[in-house]
Amino acid sequence: MGLATAPSGTLSEPDRTGPDRTGPGRAHWLRVARETADDLATDAVARDQAGKPPFDEVSRLREAGLLTLLVPAGSGGGGADWPTAYAVVREIAAADGAIGQLLGSHCFLSWSARFFTEPSRAARLERRYAAQQWCWGGGLARQDSPLTLTRGRGGQVLDGRQSYATGVLVADRLAVCAVRTDTGEPLAVVVDPTHPGVRVEADTDTFGQRLSAGGSVEFDSVPVAADDVLGPLSADEDFLSPLAALASPVGRLLSVQLRLGMAEGVLAEAREYSRVGRSPWQPAGPAGSPQDPQTLAAFGELTVLTRSASALTDQALQAVHAALTRADDLTYDEYAEVSVLVAMAEAASSRAAQESTARALDIVGARSTASRLGFDRFWRNARTHTLYEPVAHRLRDVGDYFLNGTHPPFVLPG
Repeated sequence: MGLATAPSGTLSEPDRTGPDRTGPGRAHWLRVARETADDLATDAVARDQAGKPPFDEVSRLREAGLLTLLVPAGSGGGGADWPTAYAVVREIAAADGAIGQLLGSHCFLSWSARFFTEPSRAARLERRYAAQQWCWGGGLARQDSPLTLTRGRGGQVLDGRQSYATGVLVADRLAVCAVRTDTGEPLAVVVDPTHPGVRVEADTDTFGQRLSAGGSVEFDSVPVAADDVLGPLSADEDFLSPLAALASPVGRLLSVQLRLGMAEGVLAEAREYSRVGRSPWQPAGPAGSPQDPQTLAAFGELTVLTRSASALTDQALQAVHAALTRADDLTYDEYAEVSVLVAMAEAASSRAAQESTARALDIVGARSTASRLGFDRFWRNARTHTLYEPVAHRLRDVGDYFLNGTHPPFVLPG
């Protein structure tokens, strides 16, 4: 898939990029991602129009080994690192934006224990998750009406309603943010959605990203064991470790890759159609020919826009990857630089996705309205995602940092 761009997340590193250096290697996982993306692309239009919960799609990801991509090979996973995971999500998103979002959310939530709890507990959780091939859903962003965690004689119980979360309709485990009623401290909590006190509802009727398995979740006196409380989600730098703080740019960069995948996917599909179809401006000649300057100019402008966003994203990816390797040695000033770079990439990728998915329809012309072609799904998916994750506040963060040196806020994916 893609727009014949330079490979996303290009890094000067060896092929074996897993945390324990024993996994199959980056080239293997990029090949698996391309094969899985090609498979998803064959029936993407039909699946989008059917709008069914993506159990089959999750099975495809599981069979390809992508659900355990970030788990160390020694614990039963793929042994890949974050640059590889970003490239995989982008490749999947180019074929199917909703499944790209589902996979990206899964990658972040399944790795969240490493951000917020001690390594031994995170390793135990990862081994269980890899052995049972869990698909993760939920979200760690603070809610207007937060979930509550109350301590009683029998332990802690979780109550409340999360109005929207990705992947919950197909998840084997949920990761959510809950606030302790006695202290007000926000905590990351893992929940088994099969518990009788958990009710998942498919009440999200969006016009795009319909296969991201989003919905609401209600928790009614759900017991939470001590090992299922991963750690604090405080936004205060005095209480947040540098490694935990990196959860924000790491998670947000997944959305960047998702948007770029959508932009590259629609342009690749529009290019393929234009080569065999007809130009909307010169019906007598084939679209994309040297005799059609408006088509060429449109493709040229969108290619520049998408590649510019990709180049900025690569800078952000390099910064995130370097920060993760340093972990607790990172200073908060250095963390702020990383977060601002990701914010810039968010803004650039959002524009690239919105412009490309909208203007590709103009390039194809009136034929793009045919339901059987499914060109509208790219615009609907990109627009839905960018509405849920607007970048206006990210631009303010960049401006405030540039003008006043203010550190960007700690923001987690929803």
